Amino acid sequence: MLNIVLVEPEIPMNTGNIARTCAATRSRLHLIKPLGFDISDRAVKRAGLDYWDMVDLHVYDSLSDLFRQNPEPDLWLATTKAPRHYAEAEFRDECWLFFGKETAGLPMDFRTAYANRCIRIPMREDARSLNLANSVAILTYEALRQLDFPSLSGEGEMKGL
Repeated sequence: MLNIVLVEPEIPMNTGNIARTCAATRSRLHLIKPLGFDISDRAVKRAGLDYWDMVDLHVYDSLSDLFRQNPEPDLWLATTKAPRHYAEAEFRDECWLFFGKETAGLPMDFRTAYANRCIRIPMREDARSLNLANSVAILTYEALRQLDFPSLSGEGEMKGL
């Protein structure tokens, strides 16, 4: 199972969409405060539709609180500043994918402390970044692909045709 961590997310629709991705992929969702919205906000609930009961949600007061409760996680940090792209990462079961807030990304001291675990999504040089929900989906599905999509159905309606 993957662990998706949003550090101080600001936009409720992004978090709602990410929650839906977590529900569909059986990934845990971890939110680090402060949040830019109330977790019961209608926009968050609307984006997640009827998936919220399928989300394994954990909320922490800070990054240090997360690490206190989950010591030494196998982590990867998504940042546009990383020297290598995500396809160079070897994701393992139970790994943790960290994503920063929409306006500033992950804190510099956190990126520096785990510089060898920073990865980026390739894009053109003059593009600042992708939408947070899209970035989470890309990295989540790459990690799951590497793990051969555990506990997820690989069968479509046209199987056997």
